[in-house]
Amino acid sequence: MLEVNLCGLKITSPLILASGILGVSYSTMIRLFNSGLGAITTKSIGPIPRRGYRNPSIVEITPGTFLNSVGLANPGIDYFINEIKEIKSHNIPLIVSIFGDSNKSYLDVAFKAEKAGADAVELNISCPHAEVSSIGIDKKLTYSLVNLLKQNLKIPIFVKLNPNVTNLIDIALAAENGGADAVIAINTISAMKIDINTKCPLLSHGSGGLSGKAIHPIAVKHVYDLYKILKIPIIGCGGVESWQDVVEFFLAGASAVQIGTALHKDISIIKTINSGLSNFLKLNKVKSIMDIIGLAHQFETQEVSECD
Repeated sequence: MLEVNLCGLKITSPLILASGILGVSYSTMIRLFNSGLGAITTKSIGPIPRRGYRNPSIVEITPGTFLNSVGLANPGIDYFINEIKEIKSHNIPLIVSIFGDSNKSYLDVAFKAEKAGADAVELNISCPHAEVSSIGIDKKLTYSLVNLLKQNLKIPIFVKLNPNVTNLIDIALAAENGGADAVIAINTISAMKIDINTKCPLLSHGSGGLSGKAIHPIAVKHVYDLYKILKIPIIGCGGVESWQDVVEFFLAGASAVQIGTALHKDISIIKTINSGLSNFLKLNKVKSIMDIIGLAHQFETQEVSECD
């Protein structure tokens, strides 16, 4: 009922761990998977170790909504290979999020992830507080990077889209034309919060990325728009904290959904969401969650009538 086939990756739940949340150590990732996630996306991993920005790097600005500028802190791919191998020894579907400072470094990291056993790679070209965002705002750069990896990798390539652009559809189409197997919509939204007493930004880096409850309607709108244009699957991401949020993404056109910020409460939320999804499908006499993908597109926008 909840099983999803995502580009050949068969997962038992449509819920996937979002990159950047708890995806560093294999022990934590195994715990999350055993709690009911269908697949794991790692934290973004680069070619070399990176410290990231100093604290404060994450703050909750309203209940369920966070601002962060971690700065892609990670141990580097050579160290992380051991984590990938350990995760795969437990037969857990694994998507490795990667970044680099050039097309070649992206490819090098992707090669190592694939060789270590990754089931797919997610290209982080959209982090709003790091240099990689320059790729995700340019359709030519996006096409070039995706196409290079497509020609050299055997595993699926997912592209995480940057919402901080004028036209997300142009970037998504560039990714699809370059050979992307799926896109993730969306990454965090560029934002800032200033302390009026210190007169300084709350984050050490200044600006950061907004995630959680507040961005969910924005993410749903992007998924809805992309579904009308793309031929490849869309993974919804942004503000999922209930089974209703997941259903909404699927109705908009998503084929799977990533969850991240909501896990700060308790990972038991995964089981609660899966249970709610199953009950919803049974109540509506739907055999598979994949049968509700894009159903909201049967809706017709009401035209504005002229006054008499």
